[in-house]
Amino acid sequence: MFWRMVRGALFRQRGKMVMVAFTIALGSSLATAMLNVMFDVGDKVNQELKTYGANINIMPRGASLLDDLYGASEGSGVSDKYLYEAELGKIKTIFWAFNIVDFSPYLYTRAALLKGAGPALAEGEVRLTGTWFSRRLDLPTGETLLTGMKPLKSWWDVSGRWITDEDTDAVMAGREAARRYGISLGDTVSLRIAGPGREEGIRNFTVKGIFHAGGDEDEYIYAPLLSVQELAGKPGLVNRVELSALTTPDNELSRRAAQDPKSLSIKDWETWYCTAYVSAICYQIDEVLTDSVSKPIRQVAESEGAILEKTQLLMFLITVLSLAGSALGISNLVTADVMERASEIGLLKAVGACDGPVSRLVLTEVLITGIAGGAIGYFAGLGFAQIIGHTVFSSAIAIKPAVIPLVAVLVFLVTMAGSIPSIKLLLSLRPAEVLHGR
Repeated sequence: MFWRMVRGALFRQRGKMVMVAFTIALGSSLATAMLNVMFDVGDKVNQELKTYGANINIMPRGASLLDDLYGASEGSGVSDKYLYEAELGKIKTIFWAFNIVDFSPYLYTRAALLKGAGPALAEGEVRLTGTWFSRRLDLPTGETLLTGMKPLKSWWDVSGRWITDEDTDAVMAGREAARRYGISLGDTVSLRIAGPGREEGIRNFTVKGIFHAGGDEDEYIYAPLLSVQELAGKPGLVNRVELSALTTPDNELSRRAAQDPKSLSIKDWETWYCTAYVSAICYQIDEVLTDSVSKPIRQVAESEGAILEKTQLLMFLITVLSLAGSALGISNLVTADVMERASEIGLLKAVGACDGPVSRLVLTEVLITGIAGGAIGYFAGLGFAQIIGHTVFSSAIAIKPAVIPLVAVLVFLVTMAGSIPSIKLLLSLRPAEVLHGR
């Protein structure tokens, strides 16, 4: 009898039940889309941010990052420390190897710049930097990796073209260096390592590209690493490595580990080591490179975490607001339905039905409608998630199985919350008053 009454009520009130189902479907579709995107957005946001530069610096132990960036004189005991180029492939053998997106080594030196080929007067001193531009690296694992400065600095505005590692007689000049020394595309410049007794170090290069980076790099001249190593007499050596890695935002555990990993308990150490914190990745890099110190670029690493947290918070708020809107819509629709059925409900009470069974009748109708609407909304939400993924991140959003029970619980809670005002109205109905039209 109970289910017959439910079926009859659903059939008679199908117009309103369709509206209730649509309201629930709308809320659950937004919740499904936002939750799937929220759970997958970490890697997506990190991947997008990686196109704007490195978040880890690797230096020789004892070297100062400030001196490496702004120049320390040779023989000072600071800049005369190096990493070994031959070891760099080991970076891709660490536990979080798949989180390493790109890396590029640099060898810095001061060079006297002479305009034009052949004998000429020195026009000034420039910062000559050797690097990998687009290097195909054979890894110890047997894999091949394409890495270098070109993918790491993809936002640079380049006139002319990016040179390659095979262009051993070509350079790229920063915009400020080109302006200061009157360098244009196609010019030939002569570079000699600055310092006494280095006349034999002169070499001619053709300017194939002029770039604008928006930083100190605009005053540099870049050349293939092998060319600078030969010119400077430092074969197989580099001063620094910039690395871009996908990382997990820092928390209290990662901050403690960054200060002193040995202070962690065994359980905390395993958790930290097996999580892609920037400090854990730095620690693992130092394990495989000789006498290296890896340091996160804090402004970049912290910005990534802050952006990710704010993005996830925004999606969570959208989910909450959409469900709150669905609850309000359900409340209005079900309350209107109860008011229209006041005579029917009053008659049920008059013939002996208690408040409990009558309330269960209405709630069962709403729950059945909610299940139907929630199922439709879930599959619609998967489609919305893919639209968001391809529109914003140009890639698909991974479907997370954990979202299914979450959406089911949320649909149940929203349906129950939206039904509370109608149940209160139902309980307040008095058979005598309703049946007399009052």
